[in-house]
Amino acid sequence: MVIDALKDILLDLGIPEESITDTALLRKDLQLDSTETVDISLGLKRRLGVNVKLESRKDMTLAEVCDMIDKAMAATPS
Repeated sequence: MVIDALKDILLDLGIPEESITDTALLRKDLQLDSTETVDISLGLKRRLGVNVKLESRKDMTLAEVCDMIDKAMAATPS
């Protein structure tokens, strides 16, 4: 579910589907800038109801982003 929401957001940003893998880095591999990472954060908030900060200095893989989202969802009371 999390990876599907993330994938949809990335596709909406124009990222080619074949580039969207668990090991793809947001900045290095997908060439996302700070505005696009904010767009992803906002999209995740809208779709999943979680706040995640992707604007850190550390480049993250999609698997790491999904793990962070899972942890945020687990910490959010439903």
